Amino acid sequence: MKTLIEIRRDLHRIPELGFQEVKTQNYLLEQISALPQERLTIIQWKTGIVVKIKGMQGKKTIGWRTDIDGLPITEATGLPFQSEHEEKMHACGHDVHMTVALGLLRKLVDNPVNDHVVLIFQPAEEGPGGALPMREWLKQEYPELVPEQIYAFHIAPEYPVGTVATRPGLLFANTSELFIDLVGKEGHAAFPHQAKDMSIAAATLLLQLQTIVSRSVNPMDPAVLTIGKMSSGTVQNIISGQARLEGTIRTMDAATMTTIKQKIESFCHAAEIAFDCDIRIDYGSSYYQVKNDETLANDFISFAKRDPSTTAIVCDAAMTGEDFGYFLQEIPGVLFWAGVESPFGLHHAKLNPNEAVIDYLVPFIDSYFRALSNK
Repeated sequence: MKTLIEIRRDLHRIPELGFQEVKTQNYLLEQISALPQERLTIIQWKTGIVVKIKGMQGKKTIGWRTDIDGLPITEATGLPFQSEHEEKMHACGHDVHMTVALGLLRKLVDNPVNDHVVLIFQPAEEGPGGALPMREWLKQEYPELVPEQIYAFHIAPEYPVGTVATRPGLLFANTSELFIDLVGKEGHAAFPHQAKDMSIAAATLLLQLQTIVSRSVNPMDPAVLTIGKMSSGTVQNIISGQARLEGTIRTMDAATMTTIKQKIESFCHAAEIAFDCDIRIDYGSSYYQVKNDETLANDFISFAKRDPSTTAIVCDAAMTGEDFGYFLQEIPGVLFWAGVESPFGLHHAKLNPNEAVIDYLVPFIDSYFRALSNK
């Protein structure tokens, strides 16, 4: 049987984008099928997997979720086990997440806890979003596998190994991608009156969008609307007939997200009239806020503080997005950070988490689940 470090490196070599995780799913199934099967129930959903470990008593079900997809990033680590898939990389630590889940599964198979445990290997966290459809499928098709409480973690490059950080209540923001396509009429620069200039339309719209947070959102309510990319035009003497704005929206309140989107749509409609063009809005992947259950988060922090191998931190909320929020929307639970002490941040082409986090985190989570199961 492979070591967990070997498994992590194998997974790191084969990153795949959302709902394309075919090799990843097959690899996970190979590792799961190599374990004793007496207490296991294994179900596939698209490129994801759900594994139930039957408990000794089964009074309740505890859930653990891991994400399995990679990012469209060209790896620059130079590692001997770097990505074999062109322009794809596990730059957000999902290879570590999966490995920890497999390590936890091994422990639970060898020494079951009193309660049932359901491990959810969820695809498409980075996009287009797998948590919501997977949650709904589980509710409809296998309601008996829906846990009473659910947990997950995310690697944190800024913390050392052995540090976990979380908070009761809101941890991560509501997030939404934003893509706006403007279509007008291309024309020669010498005859501007015969064209419909989308460079001007996009530039004007961009400036208007930047007034939404400053003028339509309560200043005591944190929110971000960023346009990170604007593209328009072909050559210097042709008036552009098409333009595209790409950005992101992040809010700490779900209602504020709705307000911002309504204002975006109003500005776009006005721009259509003003510039005689067509505008299409695509919100891409939209993620619900990650809001930890107050009681469970406090219990988790108390447990971590008692663990001699762990440094527990009550951290601030962040504008980070994570679709685990869709599980927490209906199931009480906790998401926490786990330190991997990397000088490179999440989604960086040189991110290489300290693998020591695996041998630390697997027994820590196993101990926590045993404490939960003994309550």
